[in-house]
Amino acid sequence: MSLTPDQRAEIDEARAQQGQTRRPTVPALEEILYEPLAVLDHGFVRVIDYMGDDAAIVQAARVSYGKGTRKARDDAGLVRYLMRHRHTTPFEMCEIKYHVKLPIFVARQWIRHRTANVNEYSARYSIMDREYYIPAPAQLGAQSSANRQGRGDVLEGEEAAAVLRVLKEDAERCHTDYEAMLNEDAEGNPRDPKRKGLARELARMNLTLNTYTQWYWKIDLHNLLHFLSLRADSHAQYEIRVYADAMLDTVKRWVPVTYDAFVNYGMGGAQISAAGLAVVRRLLAGESVTQAESGMSGREWRELMAVLGREEPSRG
Repeated sequence: MSLTPDQRAEIDEARAQQGQTRRPTVPALEEILYEPLAVLDHGFVRVIDYMGDDAAIVQAARVSYGKGTRKARDDAGLVRYLMRHRHTTPFEMCEIKYHVKLPIFVARQWIRHRTANVNEYSARYSIMDREYYIPAPAQLGAQSSANRQGRGDVLEGEEAAAVLRVLKEDAERCHTDYEAMLNEDAEGNPRDPKRKGLARELARMNLTLNTYTQWYWKIDLHNLLHFLSLRADSHAQYEIRVYADAMLDTVKRWVPVTYDAFVNYGMGGAQISAAGLAVVRRLLAGESVTQAESGMSGREWRELMAVLGREEPSRG
């Protein structure tokens, strides 16, 4: 990811501003405020603003005027209790706003999470930059034979080179044609005064889905954690997972107590069904249980065995 001198100057100017406030601030998050965290080849995540901290969650849960005389470990215990028992409203008291630059196909997957306020760069009003995502060779996976939404073995040799060549050439050609149809330069001036050019809202349809777009994305902490539990998961698509990983790092800076609880319960834990819990109890009692007698489907059974770190018992 590279920034233009104007972009760097704008960020430096924003970071140089200081103001007095009675609101709680988080020094670790202030350190990276406005700074772009590089993602993929041209993308980034920036924290633009935030409200609240770990103490705000505790305050909302207790509906108190302040921290009182309780110790930090009491607050951490309460946050863990709230997370463990899925009491979500105190986490909604914190909000954060990001500026994200991402490929269009990632944005269309991301927007399925309809729990944020979003304002995206408008190609009806502005001209799209000539920036598009080209995967690293290690990310050129073949279609998985076991998962319709996933990748299998990595392409190699000439097959991988051919895919990269097509992606680059198509993106370049489409953007060149896009600019030709517009008949405008980056500042909106006509290239050929004799031609009117196609409307921006129509010319944009020629762009490839790996073209980069940008948006501001504001969300409360509860819904952010739900987003991260799905998109920072190892099963999520790589191109959205790396954005979630970058955002997870900002959460660690912002609300470290909540982050620890989330990693423990939300990401490191597992949800077990009533049937699965019955199997666990029988296994702890020393019984031998098979999938056929468990009342669980084959897939549920395999997932439970994976959570427990056990090989699937034989059906004999």
